[in-house]
Amino acid sequence: MQFQKGMSLVELMSKYGDEDKCREALFKLRWPQGFICPECGSKYYCELKNRRVYQCNRCHYQATLTSGTIFHSSKVALNKWFLTIYLTTQSKNGISSSELSREVGVSQNTAWSMKHKMMQVMLERDDEKRLSETIELDDAYLGGRRSGGKRGRGSEGMSPILIALDEKAEEHPQYMKLSKVIGFQSRELRRWRKHCLAPGSKVITDGLQCFRTLDDLGCIHEIKTDEDKKRLSWVHTMLENVKISIKGTYHAIGIKHAARYLTEFEYRFNRRFKLEDMIARLAYAAVHTPPMPQRFLKLAENSW
Repeated sequence: MQFQKGMSLVELMSKYGDEDKCREALFKLRWPQGFICPECGSKYYCELKNRRVYQCNRCHYQATLTSGTIFHSSKVALNKWFLTIYLTTQSKNGISSSELSREVGVSQNTAWSMKHKMMQVMLERDDEKRLSETIELDDAYLGGRRSGGKRGRGSEGMSPILIALDEKAEEHPQYMKLSKVIGFQSRELRRWRKHCLAPGSKVITDGLQCFRTLDDLGCIHEIKTDEDKKRLSWVHTMLENVKISIKGTYHAIGIKHAARYLTEFEYRFNRRFKLEDMIARLAYAAVHTPPMPQRFLKLAENSW
């Protein structure tokens, strides 16, 4: 990812440096054919400049540019939202809410909310994507107690996750799926497979007992040999990169929000070859993602 051409800050300011430029960009992303009334479907409208509201000429329905989107009811300027999108997508290791607060010029709580809303957009955007063909799959844990209590796998505060990589390319994997799961039981794996893998996929694992359930789920299951396990596979490399990035950027993450943090790494990895397009793509997803009120944002997300 670090070798890919991204968007510079100068280019960002040129495109999204003030409120009017951001409004124009969001309008085109939300209504590429012009405003369409969600009530009657009419394409004829006018803009009430003093209130910055779009009004349907037929039924007089009124809508703001951000109503019904992830930006709904936000008092933060749009150019700060675009800067948040930029900082979230262009950094290989992500950005913490405290650093985002300093860079964007908002409070810590506001920065946390903005970042998590963007990660929620990523989560919902990638939720329906299913891996296919040949997939390398492994289990892991995130977090855990720093001192005292049970140690090792399954200790208090640890979150079980599954990491899956496709092997379509000969040299580098193209797509990654990082999923927070309830545990490594067969029942949970069935649910995960149905949601994340296409039928008929070939799945390569290390032979963990729960993975044997894949044999009965319409997958071609291949277990690595002992010799294969000794080699550093891509899935292990990516898992180690994610853990290092989390520790370096966030130091620690809340387990109930782990799915969002994992999706952040997944989202950037899956689009790493088109870094310069990621700002517009995430902004497009944001205006097509329903609002996420603060009270829901702080709740635990789904396991995937």
